[in-house]
Amino acid sequence: MENFQEEDTIVKGYDSKLMKRLIRFAKPYMKYIVLVIIIMLTATLLDISRTLIVKNTIDDDINGYRTDYTLFTSKQDGSIKVDNVYVKKGKLENGTLGSIIYYNNDYYLVWGKINHDKPYDVKSNEVLQEGAKYKIVKLNPSELKVLRKDDANAIIKNTFLILAICLSIFVLNYIQVYLLNYTGQKIVFNIREQLFKHVEHLSLSFFDKNPVGRLVTRLTNDIESINEMYTDVLVNLFKDLFLITFIIIAMFMLDRKLAMITVCVIPIIIVLSLIFKKYDREAYRDVKVKIAKINSSLSENISGMKTVEIFHKEDKKFKEFDGINKDYYKATTKQITVYAIFRPIIDLIAALSLSALLWFGGKNVLSGSLTFGVLFAFVTYMTEFFQPIYDLSEKYDILQSAMASSERIFALLDTDETIENKPDGIKNHKFKGEIEFKNVWFAYTGEEWVLKDVSFKIKPGEKVAFVGATGAGKTSIISLISRFYEIQKGEILIDGINIKDYDLYELRKNIATVLQDVFLFTGDIKNNVRLGNSDISDEDVVRACKYVNADKFIEKLPDKYDTYVNEGGTTFSQGERQLIAFARAISFNPPILVLDEATSNIDTETESLIQDALKKITQNRTTIVVAHRLSTIKNCDNIIVMHKGRIRETGTHEELLKKQGYYYNLYQLQYKDME
Repeated sequence: MENFQEEDTIVKGYDSKLMKRLIRFAKPYMKYIVLVIIIMLTATLLDISRTLIVKNTIDDDINGYRTDYTLFTSKQDGSIKVDNVYVKKGKLENGTLGSIIYYNNDYYLVWGKINHDKPYDVKSNEVLQEGAKYKIVKLNPSELKVLRKDDANAIIKNTFLILAICLSIFVLNYIQVYLLNYTGQKIVFNIREQLFKHVEHLSLSFFDKNPVGRLVTRLTNDIESINEMYTDVLVNLFKDLFLITFIIIAMFMLDRKLAMITVCVIPIIIVLSLIFKKYDREAYRDVKVKIAKINSSLSENISGMKTVEIFHKEDKKFKEFDGINKDYYKATTKQITVYAIFRPIIDLIAALSLSALLWFGGKNVLSGSLTFGVLFAFVTYMTEFFQPIYDLSEKYDILQSAMASSERIFALLDTDETIENKPDGIKNHKFKGEIEFKNVWFAYTGEEWVLKDVSFKIKPGEKVAFVGATGAGKTSIISLISRFYEIQKGEILIDGINIKDYDLYELRKNIATVLQDVFLFTGDIKNNVRLGNSDISDEDVVRACKYVNADKFIEKLPDKYDTYVNEGGTTFSQGERQLIAFARAISFNPPILVLDEATSNIDTETESLIQDALKKITQNRTTIVVAHRLSTIKNCDNIIVMHKGRIRETGTHEELLKKQGYYYNLYQLQYKDME
């Protein structure tokens, strides 16, 4: 089992198995993901076609005057009279070929074919090109409007077509973003639930070795990183790949030479990305380790703030946190530095590529071998070409964060430090309350035995106390009865059946434990008594509280049983929390009751209420009491004295005093203290 306090040692490289496990969570929503990919493909094709439409509008419509015109001596259908000829667009029979040129912000009709890709010179009423002279007439706006009516109509048509494409892309992107985030949230919801459910079933030994702050980081920060991977990386990766692929295809269709200028930078980008990948992954892993330490430190210090202030250790704890915070700052700065170097390099490559494109493309436009519309399309595609590269670099950044987080999440999910629950475990057993330990050996770690060959038997309905010095093994015994830990040797029986043969939840349902430090959950008093058990009504809660004398202080509260409870029940006294815990135990009506130091640190007035409650709740059920205050266990049916993990004495209070052994010495020490 991995100790998450030592998570700095996790040094996995990229592992395809991690990605496969992450994708496995997405399988139930694959239909949504496929739909999103189809939407992205459609939106990308529309985006590419939009640029082509603009290119065609420039070359074929805005520069449509560069096409052929035919001049007739007589009127033709659809023609317009200019000077002494009739002009109609297109290369037609039975007429003379003509042209239109644009010069000094004016349009002119030319009696002859002009090559628009070669230079020409305009002289008053004629144009000269390569030694040839052609008559020209300046076109007035009304004439030009008729001659370019088709071009104007095509521009309007293309304008509305582009608008329709933009609206379609908007709608598709809206659907895509909604589906993508819905799917991502559902996936993350399931991961978080599975992880929390797994954590709930881990044995207490796991929590003994792992700080709460780091576990909280797994369920919050790390899962959020994975959410970003699902919503920003996996599916959008297809969009970027589609865009790059279609742009390259479109460029080669338009002009191969200019396309080669663009694609020649791809090998350079791939090499840079591989270098970036190596350093970015290491940096992100370090960031995740440091943020987990911050959360762990915050959780520990805020929870223990009372102790910190009592012993005036604020400065010391601040220095400790300051050191951890600085480590996180350095790790984050390192990660930012890696990315800050990579992005400007890509920007530089993009700028150089665009410069090369303008140089070669501009020369070709001037020479007439390339149209302005094609150059415009290439400039647009060049900008769009590098955008997905930027996105991919950022998404790779997110991917590294997700990989670092998934390492920790799966390490936690793979932790098998759980108490085995037999599928065919005994259920619906009516517990009598007989408890027996047979030669039990137990250690929290290795062979550092806490209990050594412990054997005893408790009859149904008996009240038995365990006493002894700190570390004698008393609390370990009561933890083992509920199978919070597994023993290494021996057997623990309840009603003559090994507790491993019971269904784990059935076993724990029949054992109520009241601890010295009572934990109350955020909510109200009623829900803290019933703990979410819908079978326990409000009337049952009130009845249980009255039975254990908790109603004495609850009835004085403004909202009585609906009074809000802070986390941990900090607004209640130790004694009040203890009475609520007794009510909680009695409301479940268990056949076995365990009291672990349940009467320590209680004021005299509250103790009298608690002692009265104890008399009631211990009736007709097997009761195990762990106590340091020996005066509270005088009336127990049997007292078991523990010392260094072994049973040293057993008997009633009077019998043990007569023996003048361990119990007698403990009693004398407490009696002298009271004197």
